[in-house]
Amino acid sequence: MGLGLDGFTIFAIVMGLLAVVLVLQGVRVVPQGNEYTVERFGRYTRTLRPGLHVIVPIVDRIGAKMNMMENVLDVPSQVVITRDNARVQADGVVFYQVLDAAKAAYEVKQLQVAVLNLTMTNIRTVMGSLDLDELLSQRDQINARLLAVVDEATAPWGLKVTRIEIKDIAPPDDLVAAMARQMKAEREKRAQVLEAEGDRQAAILRAEGEKQSQILQAEGRREAAFRDAEARERAAEAEAKATEAVSQAIAGGNTQAINYFVAQKYVDALAKFAGSTNQKVLFLPLDATSLAGSIGGIAEIVKETFGGEGGGGRGGATPGRSQLPPSGRGA
Repeated sequence: MGLGLDGFTIFAIVMGLLAVVLVLQGVRVVPQGNEYTVERFGRYTRTLRPGLHVIVPIVDRIGAKMNMMENVLDVPSQVVITRDNARVQADGVVFYQVLDAAKAAYEVKQLQVAVLNLTMTNIRTVMGSLDLDELLSQRDQINARLLAVVDEATAPWGLKVTRIEIKDIAPPDDLVAAMARQMKAEREKRAQVLEAEGDRQAAILRAEGEKQSQILQAEGRREAAFRDAEARERAAEAEAKATEAVSQAIAGGNTQAINYFVAQKYVDALAKFAGSTNQKVLFLPLDATSLAGSIGGIAEIVKETFGGEGGGGRGGATPGRSQLPPSGRGA
């Protein structure tokens, strides 16, 4: 009896341990950032999200454990031939995220290898369709084209390609030297163009300055000519008034006005001779008595003009001076 009880106890203990093992196999904890697929008899049934889950032991099992966080995949360097037959080395990096664990687990085998090979193939395709200059200057456009192509191709796998970046593009050394010479030539060309443009602008500005200077000089000459003409006009008016006054005096019978007029011209002529820069010796018949008489005539005109009221009117005898008889008549 004791042996039978002992056997039952052992059986109960074994069954209890088996139940504990089955319960532990049926309880699954999925960490954050991961998703597990569940397979029943080898067929996918559902996806376990982060948290505590219970599955049917023996019947169900965990199929694939997928990382749902964003992953980074380095693209190794490879040789790319551009459209103008230039050989360059290019590498990059791919950022992708699993959106559907079931598709990522069962639609493609070796997910990372598939993404890597697809990216490398499209890098050769996209970069091979461009010239070397475009390849070096349009890296953003290359990244955008690669992202669009690879993301569309990996969509059936339950992936989302977030970014593709070309890290380095390395042309051969001889090509780099040729590009350096080309860049130097282009810079020298731009410098010469800028220098020529500067010379052109300077010449234009000098011409404009000379034009303005000539315009201002012409304006000055016109103003000066206008003022000279005005001065000559006023001098002519003054001369005309003086001549008119002398003519009126002569018409009134005052012969001293003639002497004033002749003496003025005589003195002006002597002043011009005296102011000549040429060294000359002039022998002129100078009648000092006539010049003195002319000056006396000027004095007589002044006296008659300003003191005519005390002398008894125009044509009267001047006090202190005898009147000479007319020429050709007797005493």
